[in-house]
Amino acid sequence: MIAPHDLLVIPFDDWVNTFVRGFLVPNFRPLFRALQVPVNEVLNALDMFFAWVPMLVTTAVFTLLSWRIVGRGMAVLTIVGFCFIDFIELWPETMTTLSMIITSVLFCTVIGVPTGILVARNDLAWKIIRPILDIMQTVPSFVYLVPIVMLFGVGMAPGIIATIIFALPPIIRMTNLGIRNVRGDLIEAAEAFGSTPWQMLWEVQIPLAMRTIMAGLNQTLMLALSMVVIAALIGAGGLGLVVNTGLGRLDVGGATAGGVGIVILAIVLDRLTQGLAEPRTGMSLREALLTFFRGQDTANASPAASQDKTA
Repeated sequence: MIAPHDLLVIPFDDWVNTFVRGFLVPNFRPLFRALQVPVNEVLNALDMFFAWVPMLVTTAVFTLLSWRIVGRGMAVLTIVGFCFIDFIELWPETMTTLSMIITSVLFCTVIGVPTGILVARNDLAWKIIRPILDIMQTVPSFVYLVPIVMLFGVGMAPGIIATIIFALPPIIRMTNLGIRNVRGDLIEAAEAFGSTPWQMLWEVQIPLAMRTIMAGLNQTLMLALSMVVIAALIGAGGLGLVVNTGLGRLDVGGATAGGVGIVILAIVLDRLTQGLAEPRTGMSLREALLTFFRGQDTANASPAASQDKTA
């Protein structure tokens, strides 16, 4: 039987190669290289900061955040997990990975939240950007690497840029969803009181959509963590490099150790971002510190003592 390719063969791969190598790279590579500058600046600053801060201080800060935002069990898990990472001598790599994740999520938030607000307020913009987001979420992550290397080179910054592209769609979608799902009667009430569009956005829509936006941020964070190992293939360091090195040498122990470090970091960051979406209101930060260092009784007694002193 005659197959369609017997009648017509479309050289799609040649077209793509011609477009990328013949037009995009020669004409726009300096522009893409310039885009690395802010990424490099933020990444280097965070990397130097986490390398400078002692391990115990970082662990204490994350433990207190876990205690305040999530609860006592998460605080214990944070201490145990971070100490285990240090025991297996992967703390510097973990801090490098944390710097990469924070940088990626920061740029995703800066780009994604305003874009989500824009498409929520403009149906035409949503119709244009929606298929782009569909493509970004369905294209395999490895496909990003070849054009990223050709346009940006290799190293930490190109790996972060690939992570940003991969992790960006959820926060745009969830911001759009949160803004659109704000109750109409609340918007009408704000309009009746004379709210300007800017006041409507900042004082009504964004606060009511914050839980949905935080859910999108959590998804973006998890996607960024899933790109750690893949980004290491084009020069990104951290725990992803440890895993790839172990795979290349058939070092099961080394690859497993790097994977465990990624899992611990993912659990801590995931629980923190989930807790931020539903903050605990029963205990202030001061009371949480007193509870952590002196016990529950001291924290409960502190407000009463303050009131007696004031009286």
